[in-house]
Amino acid sequence: MALQIGDTAPDFTADTTQGPIKFHEWLGDSWGVLFSHPKDFTPVCTTELGEAARLKPEFDRRNTKIIGLSVDPVDSHKKWEADIEETQGQAVNFPVIGDPDHTVADLYGMIHPKANDTLTVRSVFFIGPDKTIKASITYPASTGRNFDEILRVIDSLQLTSKFSVSTPVNWKDGGDVIISPAIPDDEAKERFPKGFKTLKPYLRMTPQPDK
Repeated sequence: MALQIGDTAPDFTADTTQGPIKFHEWLGDSWGVLFSHPKDFTPVCTTELGEAARLKPEFDRRNTKIIGLSVDPVDSHKKWEADIEETQGQAVNFPVIGDPDHTVADLYGMIHPKANDTLTVRSVFFIGPDKTIKASITYPASTGRNFDEILRVIDSLQLTSKFSVSTPVNWKDGGDVIISPAIPDDEAKERFPKGFKTLKPYLRMTPQPDK
């Protein structure tokens, strides 16, 4: 059965380009993003890993560790990293898991047989400090990911984990948010002192509470 939101992210031990890890121990108290790429020395993946490396300071600022994976071995990853740095202008600065026996890919359901029965799809798993899956996104091998969207999802997950709010369509950090319908108006006035606008009884907008 596919992993679902709220499930515990499977723990594993694996070799990476930065040495062996035990996944939950490596995550520690951080948030985590585990993302798979179909194969080393492929064009779309090369651009993605370069972009992820370029954005690593943004992930760090959000207390989020990033880690990649493909079904190629670690020595292949290390050779490929030279190409990534050469073509993308950015050295890979996060671990990439070698998974030639598909152990981790199978744990996370990253291989979709109807797409390809040996290579991973472009899966992204967002994992909270409690080691549960908070969100996931899956793309086909042909479609490169939008890492700005990955950062936006992290911002939303972290905000909504602290406050009884939801983020509306196309929300970005700093934008207005939605107060939970379960909170009565009187309580909302206390919990959201910046005030709120009632569009409908179930749709109340308030400035982002931590800004």
